[in-house]
Amino acid sequence: MKTPIFLLTFLFAVMAFSPSFSQSYFDDGLDQEFHRERRAALRELLPANSVAIIFTNPVKNRSNDVDFIYHPNTDFFYLTGYREPNAALVIFSEAQEIAGEMTDEIIYVQPRDENAEMWNGKRLGIAGVQDKLGFEAVYLNEDFGTNPTVKFDQFDKILTFSLSEDIEESSANKAMLEMREQFKTATAYPEEMSAVTSKIYELIRATDQENSANVAQVIGRYRKYYPEVENDEVLMEFANADTPEKRMAVAQKIPFQKLNIAALPEMMTKLRGVKTTEEIGMLKKAIRISAIGQIEVMKALKPGMSEREVQGIHEFVYKRYGAENIGYPSIVGAGKNGCILHYISNDLRDPDKRLMLMDLGAEWRGYTADVTRTIPISGTFTPEEKAIYDLVYKAQEAAMQACKPGVEFGEISQIAKRVINEGLEELGIIIRGQRHRYFPHGTSHHLGLDVHDRGAYGPLEKGMVLTVEPGIYIPEGSDCDPKWWNIAVRIEDDVVITENGFENLSADAPRTSKEVEAMMAQPSVLENWVLPEL
Repeated sequence: MKTPIFLLTFLFAVMAFSPSFSQSYFDDGLDQEFHRERRAALRELLPANSVAIIFTNPVKNRSNDVDFIYHPNTDFFYLTGYREPNAALVIFSEAQEIAGEMTDEIIYVQPRDENAEMWNGKRLGIAGVQDKLGFEAVYLNEDFGTNPTVKFDQFDKILTFSLSEDIEESSANKAMLEMREQFKTATAYPEEMSAVTSKIYELIRATDQENSANVAQVIGRYRKYYPEVENDEVLMEFANADTPEKRMAVAQKIPFQKLNIAALPEMMTKLRGVKTTEEIGMLKKAIRISAIGQIEVMKALKPGMSEREVQGIHEFVYKRYGAENIGYPSIVGAGKNGCILHYISNDLRDPDKRLMLMDLGAEWRGYTADVTRTIPISGTFTPEEKAIYDLVYKAQEAAMQACKPGVEFGEISQIAKRVINEGLEELGIIIRGQRHRYFPHGTSHHLGLDVHDRGAYGPLEKGMVLTVEPGIYIPEGSDCDPKWWNIAVRIEDDVVITENGFENLSADAPRTSKEVEAMMAQPSVLENWVLPEL
């Protein structure tokens, strides 16, 4: 039977723009032993007779029949190395008999599909996951819940992440939606289950009468930001109880829940906060590529270059080195746009000769850099720009020198804020003790598979990788001399905590105002690259 031409056209469009179900597996990325060790480390944290289940990210639609390039859930990738959608990982605290074999883990993956692979590339399938990723118990996602059958009711604890996220109903997510629904049915997953309230329940259970007032204060803080806490009658009764005895009586009303959506995220945060040697190797590569991107833009930037052109040079360098992606939307803000902290429009075509703030990061084998430099478009800082730049550099240096094991994470920000406040006062921009918004963000966050990576915010530990990024932003109309208006400076470097201090992984990119101006005076390989007029 002949297929009508309009149907052929429709099928071609659907297949051409269907989501990319296959992902490259890099020979120079993390190996299967890394992921196996990470699963073993998680298993050590699981309570006795428990099971943990993690679903990877769904496919997300961009527009009409085009989906965003797929990116796996980073916890899922950390534990498996699997980069395709429609997959689930089950980890048992102790080995279980599954389909006649003893195993402590199962992974469900999407099937091979000759037609889909012709359009979108090869999938691993069962054999590929066994060979490349080292799993033994591998099953198709279409068999989840039936072959083999995991008897969740036999476990004392079932750990997972919140499943409250709405997933787009599409053919691309069909298997994921079915797996999640089967899991919810098998575990009687409550539709209104909240990670926040679950976490507080666990906190109450772990707190004695003497410290119950502290938990009541925590509930008081959380209720301001999370409606589900405000609407929980038991938590409100606990918070409003006026004696320790009454609070402990309320605690008895919290029913035991086999299903837990608070513990697993905390376990993953503990594991991912301190990087292994292999992870630091991936980060060093991503960060060095990003630093070189900053260098090449410093040499290439000339008045008249658009924000998007500058973004393009950075990202060209990333691709030239083989980085698979950017770690987050690139921020390139000239002049007043630099005062917008997460400015990603990057559409100013003809910036004036002010400052260009550039916050970008290459993604290398899943790990992202996060490097910011602020440079003068003219090649030379004005006196006011230099004063602000040097103050931010001074704050960054002071904060960076404090980075060593045992120092509280928050102390880094406090050091930077003290230096900046003192400097702003000396410049006459603020008066002593004045509250202001010229430095409105924290100085540091963890860095890894996510740009704002998992990690604890207590004492620093050897192996943590974090940013140090003070900034000053003075938008037009600020309560200071107009000569400071529209000056925005952020300097951001990525450091790894070592035995006795830190190593600046992004030190290749010039940091001082003098070094920046010297680099901008150097010739660029792009100077003779002239494209035709349109």
